[in-house]
Amino acid sequence: MQTQFLRRRMLDRCSSRGLARILGALLGCSIAFLPLTGNAQVYRWVDQDGVIHLSSEKPPPGVKAERIEIQRSSSSKRTTSSSGSSGSSGSNRPAPAPASPQQVAAREDLLSQLKTRECVIALEALERKTGGTEPTSAGEIKRLKQTADLNCSQDPVRRLQQEEMAAKLRVANSPSCVEARNRLADMTVAGAAFPREQVRAQQQFVDEHCTSPVR
Repeated sequence: MQTQFLRRRMLDRCSSRGLARILGALLGCSIAFLPLTGNAQVYRWVDQDGVIHLSSEKPPPGVKAERIEIQRSSSSKRTTSSSGSSGSSGSNRPAPAPASPQQVAAREDLLSQLKTRECVIALEALERKTGGTEPTSAGEIKRLKQTADLNCSQDPVRRLQQEEMAAKLRVANSPSCVEARNRLADMTVAGAAFPREQVRAQQQFVDEHCTSPVR
């Protein structure tokens, strides 16, 4: 538990954009060990304007993309390649079999999760930056809006859910929650003489109000 809270404390000291990058790295690690099966891919790339794209289709020719594969085995594999690449020259490996309906469903579920994450992070950053709480630029606002437009759901019900998640993320990133998580970390350090009930109450507050809805 102590290691977990120390890690949270390190994240709290980063900027929100740095936090998004770290969350992205952690998400990437979790993808690498998802117990999914299938023979399908999800592509993630950032265009020249910094806009994040996620798709089950290959990006335009020449664009370097992160390919997230859902393998037939019990783990998934991530590789980085340019679209249009046909693999190693002279390879005699057979072409992959068409994806089954179950594999396609697993791919679409993963794609939905990744899009929701990028949508929520973009919406939270937009609210914070347009609210005048930190310096920004017209280019940054445009990039965030485009990322949100590309990745947020067009379904009104789902979009409302994503906006609610962005609001929760905004609270989780707030100074009061940073302080709450740091206090909890201090209370759980070995040798700290805090009553168990006080630690439990602080843990409950953090879990209910200061936990990020995206990973």
